[in-house]
Amino acid sequence: MLYQVALPLIPQVGGGTARTLVNYLGTPEAVFSAPKDRLAKIPRIGEVLVRSILANKEAALRQAEEVILRAEKEEVQLLYYTNTAYPDRLRDLPDAPLLLYYKGTANLNAPKVISIVGTRKSTEYGRVVTEQLVQDLVKHNALVVSGLAYGIDIISHRAALKEGLSTIGVMANSLETIYPTVHTRDAERMLQQGGLLSEFPFGTKPDAPRFPSRNRIIAGMADCTIVVESTSKGGSLISADIAHSYDREVMAVPGPITSETSQGCNQLIKSLKAVPYTRAKDLEELLNWDKALAPASLPKPVPALDLSGFPAEQQQVLRVLQQAGPTHIDVLSRHTQFTMGQLSSVLFTLEMSGLVKGMPGKLYGLV
Repeated sequence: MLYQVALPLIPQVGGGTARTLVNYLGTPEAVFSAPKDRLAKIPRIGEVLVRSILANKEAALRQAEEVILRAEKEEVQLLYYTNTAYPDRLRDLPDAPLLLYYKGTANLNAPKVISIVGTRKSTEYGRVVTEQLVQDLVKHNALVVSGLAYGIDIISHRAALKEGLSTIGVMANSLETIYPTVHTRDAERMLQQGGLLSEFPFGTKPDAPRFPSRNRIIAGMADCTIVVESTSKGGSLISADIAHSYDREVMAVPGPITSETSQGCNQLIKSLKAVPYTRAKDLEELLNWDKALAPASLPKPVPALDLSGFPAEQQQVLRVLQQAGPTHIDVLSRHTQFTMGQLSSVLFTLEMSGLVKGMPGKLYGLV
């Protein structure tokens, strides 16, 4: 654990860079023992980063020792990206954090996860919509994720607490500091009914540049990110753009064209970056959740498919779908260990052959 904690503490080593180093050298420990010439041969690792690793690795190890001791004392879980408790939806994204700091009781891999974001200057309309949205998530027992900020964020956390849903606050600073401090009592309740999550080590202050970084975790953890209210340049639009870049579902609540706090949402819908959210059924149909609520019926027997005549890549995909039934594209990627580009190409070929069909919620199944 020492080297896993220490690696992202080296200046200029972000999540993507850290995983490049580990993938090339084998383990985090090997990064700290690698000589300069071997580090320099790693793709996308330039001279500046090599110098930073060599100059700061001893200090990072000392800091990591302190972090581990403090985490044990304060009951903070250190989730390295191979840890089974690390959010699966986040794990395979190219810029996912190498290490997360987590304190709480919620399962970060809950079957259904929704992120709710919006403006800090929320209106009564935004409050009512957010509270109704969360109420509609109760029958799905969804995990609610947001950023603990003023406005829509804290409204969504409080609504989840009221309705008995677990809720996670993703922070732009370290866990020992609640920001804004006025939300400390809410955060304390969330530790018993959800949790707090951060990629930042103890002692990190909530500086402005860290908020966009925090937003990628909010977007990456969820099946869908819902923007309730946003101005035309609101920070929650960053979360929506990131979710869109991850090929995750994005929804936006339409609002009056005269309302400044609905301009961002209306623009997301207009530019086709978000699906309109007007009622719970919109979300359920988008994510294929409506079928989960339908009365159970006996499945029709499906004859076994002879895979022997298919290319190896197609066999891998077909085998997963044959065993698991309709499967999310992210799960398919993890099971087959294909890149998204690779997997999309194989799925396209299988769809054109009439063997596989795409379904709402980025699910794929056998025809």
